[in-house]
Amino acid sequence: MNEKYYQTLKSVETEDWLDFHVVRPLCYYLAVFFARLDVHPNTVTILSMFFGVGSSVFFAHGCYYYESTCGLVYNIIAIILLVIADLLDCTDGQLARMTGKKSRMGRILDGVAGFVWFFPIYAAIVYRFYLHHDIEFDWLGVTNNELNTWIATAIVFVLAFISGFIGMAGQQRLADYYIQVHLFFQKGEKGSELDNSARQREIYEQMPKDAPLIERIFQKSYVDYTLKQEKVTPQFQRLLSVFQQKYGGADNIPASVREKFHAKSLALMKWNGLLTFNFRSAFFFLFCLLDIPAVNFLWEACAMGLLWLYVNRRHENFCKAIADEVE
Repeated sequence: MNEKYYQTLKSVETEDWLDFHVVRPLCYYLAVFFARLDVHPNTVTILSMFFGVGSSVFFAHGCYYYESTCGLVYNIIAIILLVIADLLDCTDGQLARMTGKKSRMGRILDGVAGFVWFFPIYAAIVYRFYLHHDIEFDWLGVTNNELNTWIATAIVFVLAFISGFIGMAGQQRLADYYIQVHLFFQKGEKGSELDNSARQREIYEQMPKDAPLIERIFQKSYVDYTLKQEKVTPQFQRLLSVFQQKYGGADNIPASVREKFHAKSLALMKWNGLLTFNFRSAFFFLFCLLDIPAVNFLWEACAMGLLWLYVNRRHENFCKAIADEVE
């Protein structure tokens, strides 16, 4: 790829192998296409939401075991639509960097796009389980009657809630935060989009009364988004405070300290990348094609939850060590 391609990336260090070699090159050509049509990056983000939500209609169908070839086709269509949604979601950022059309609303939209897809998708999976659950009932030795179906569906709904709101949402939110933290220490404040809840709350409170309602809603949601990122990273927040007290700001951090943090963060990026779309969706697609999509909720809550805990604890530990050393 040429130099123009590299200029559309946040950083090579924050991209996993599949993103760097497959996804990002495809998105670069999509960005070139949209740039020639003068399409705004926010429009691409919104378009990705439509594809993602549209996939839920097809994910609601059983696969080959329940609906034969027709069900398999529906699931393949669902997977294709969701992959397109992800490609477009990646394209918007590259398009913004290519055209210089970066905006606060664009950053907010990009942060919530993935969540907008998965709410209807998870609801579709719960509905799918209600219709098609013979495999799971056979595993558990449960009699397939109406009462047991409703009880099991209620349990799956709770698992979907935990998996979506506590699992997937929290995991992707943390992964996005650590990417911005890494860019902050690699490229400085101008090279990252590292936000804080206090500043975002100020922006919300200073919005004019005649500001569009949708813009106010998105800004308020972004305040909550950044606040949740900060609540699970207390040692990093302490480190930022120490830097402010010791050096008077991020720009004055000594190169040796910055390099030490960068090295620790870089070693964690490969694990952090597993919390993002590629690794997560691969298992989701597999469970759907095997006709056991509800198992994905357990995978999200347990296996991905343990990965989230590992990444978070490891990051917090080296933040604490650096903060102690600087103090």
